[in-house]
Amino acid sequence: MKTDMSWLNTFRQSDLTHFEQTSFPSQRLEDWRYTNVSAIEKKQFALASQIEKLDDNAKSRLAAFTLNDCYHGIFIDGFFQASLSTLPESITVCSINEAATLHETLLAPVFNQAIESPHGFTHFTNAHFSDGIFVCINENSQLDKPLQIIHFATQEAMSATRHVVILQNNATATLIETFIGVETQTYLTSSVLEIFLRDNADLTLYKVQQDSDKAYHFGGTYVQQADNARFTHHNFALGSVLARSEIISHLETGAQCELNGLYLGANRQHLDNLTRIVHAKPDAVSREYYKGILNNRARGVFQGRIVVDEDAQRTDSQMNNRNLLLSSDAEIDTKPQLEIYADDVKCAHGVTVGQLDEKSIFYLQSRGIDEDHAKHILTFAFANEMVDKITVPSLHDCVFTQLLARFPEGAER
Repeated sequence: MKTDMSWLNTFRQSDLTHFEQTSFPSQRLEDWRYTNVSAIEKKQFALASQIEKLDDNAKSRLAAFTLNDCYHGIFIDGFFQASLSTLPESITVCSINEAATLHETLLAPVFNQAIESPHGFTHFTNAHFSDGIFVCINENSQLDKPLQIIHFATQEAMSATRHVVILQNNATATLIETFIGVETQTYLTSSVLEIFLRDNADLTLYKVQQDSDKAYHFGGTYVQQADNARFTHHNFALGSVLARSEIISHLETGAQCELNGLYLGANRQHLDNLTRIVHAKPDAVSREYYKGILNNRARGVFQGRIVVDEDAQRTDSQMNNRNLLLSSDAEIDTKPQLEIYADDVKCAHGVTVGQLDEKSIFYLQSRGIDEDHAKHILTFAFANEMVDKITVPSLHDCVFTQLLARFPEGAER
């Protein structure tokens, strides 16, 4: 059996050199102007080590987020746990370290090819990742049920994972990324996912970031969509004291991209969302809808950018970002952008930032509902629109439960 991983180690060493030269991104960079990550550097997290077993509390938390009716690829502190995972046999799926030797001809040509604008966090992840998952679905094949990738942090340390997903022509799949950790721990999670969708492939991807309220999180998703490929992403940012999520997709002829997101911030949470959809060829369609709810002294960031290249005639693109501020101390920085170089396009964007409607609160009070309950009901309804887009029943129930924990009276009536 071939065991040479030199090509992958070369990537690691190259990005380690880049990271040592540049470190984490600074606010001098335009894409990072709203987010200061110096606190991560000051923490000086050590690399997580591989643990032998989980204690009872950790087992209970892992079980609470392990979804029914799904396959599971489980990572503890960045290390793949084969004994806890249940992987499908009908497709090619294994840890990234195994794939580097067993499936080099599939993995090596695409590895690191979807990241067009690398920065400190992508270099950091490439340099320090302990493992990841590799998924390749053959032409004209369909994954019979969702594959849930669980990242579970148990140590006050840093862990990094590196994933690659390939859907060949006409393949279909649903993936779920879940990020959790021991609730009292301070840690750093960094994960990079590259996705390659060949002609007419169809992928639905969910991400639920429910890390510890003391944790730091970076997650980057980078997608290459070939002709007529379809990509749908649902992003739920609920945890971490500081979290950054990037989703960047590159669309070829006739491709379709839909990005939905919900970020809920409270106390002093800082939740940063950067999206970029690049229309490179004609007749592609994109839709983007993000919502934010911020309370106390939380801060949200939304940077959405649609790029329409010169050759991308007949592009149809819409972007909408709506934000609800529940406190006078909460803050949102929203920056929608359209960058258009073609002349036959249909593009639009919209942003709203506001508070709960006083007339709606008064209406509910006039029906016998007290003011606090009325505010919970309206806030819950604002957020639940995004939760209702989830079509995986067990995942819907899981996120719905997290939403109820934030607004307990919202669904009572």
